[in-house]
Amino acid sequence: MARGKIQIKRIENQTNRQVTYSKRRNGLFKKAHELTVLCDARVSIIMFSSSNKLHEFISPNTTTKEIIDLYQTVSDVDVWSAHYERMQETKRKLLETNRNLRTQIKQRLGECLDELDIQELRSLEEEMENTFKLVRERKFKSLGNQIETTKKKNKSQQDIQKNLIHELELRAEDPHYGLVDNGGDYDSVLGYQLRFHQNHHHHYPNHALHAASASDIITFHLLE
Repeated sequence: MARGKIQIKRIENQTNRQVTYSKRRNGLFKKAHELTVLCDARVSIIMFSSSNKLHEFISPNTTTKEIIDLYQTVSDVDVWSAHYERMQETKRKLLETNRNLRTQIKQRLGECLDELDIQELRSLEEEMENTFKLVRERKFKSLGNQIETTKKKNKSQQDIQKNLIHELELRAEDPHYGLVDNGGDYDSVLGYQLRFHQNHHHHYPNHALHAASASDIITFHLLE
């Protein structure tokens, strides 16, 4: 059964339009490949979809540039001249911008000032003052952050020191602390013995104190 004619007009349905584009594009590339093989032709096809997506076919053993160069030679049309002129104009603008930026940098370093008039010098001075103001503000902010960080570190160290001192004071108030730890120093044990003497001095008569002193001497020899 023969296929009916398709009316050549824009397909409104986006999905159908994309499907038709893909099918006909593949068919066109197939025909171009057949021309290349059967007729030894050089074929180049460049296509852009409605979404600006590039699709390209080029015969084997050639390039698109070679095809365009051949087209220019045969048709006597310079395809690249307009593009070259645009590139040259872009290059000139970039060079000019680069020269201006270099001059501005030198002027801010105190160079190339002779070519400036009084108004331009005043404008440059104002810009430099504003820049210095921003730099100072940033510097003071950075210094402030460093000071706050240092204060927090000092506060943390002070808290640690207070906790250590408090712990040492609690241990010093414990009368058994010097005897609990066998690794304690001699001063801790001696302090305990002196407190022991003072407590017994108020609760025992003199003869008992002498007896306690004698026993204490033996204790000191044992501890040493």
